[in-house]
Amino acid sequence: MTDAAAAHPSPRLYWMIALILAVVTAVEVAIAYIDALEPILIPALLVLGAVKFGIVVAFFMHLKFDRPIFRSLFLVGVFGSVVLFVVVLLTFNSL
Repeated sequence: MTDAAAAHPSPRLYWMIALILAVVTAVEVAIAYIDALEPILIPALLVLGAVKFGIVVAFFMHLKFDRPIFRSLFLVGVFGSVVLFVVVLLTFNSL
């Protein structure tokens, strides 16, 4: 097995990740139907969505196994887009 192949996860791990993503999605759907959780609905869904985003980026986009420079460039883009989004919202008094 080459070094590049050894660094990537096995198909079994990909299935486990898919199962975790399915469970998190089921929790998101369940939270949406529980009326008692309405005050924390949006923050809870944002956190769960961020968790799923991180898992997908790390494993399915292979950023976990790439060189650190690629992770850094990706994070700069993500944080830059969040900052831009907040600036636009503030510009139009929507925040």
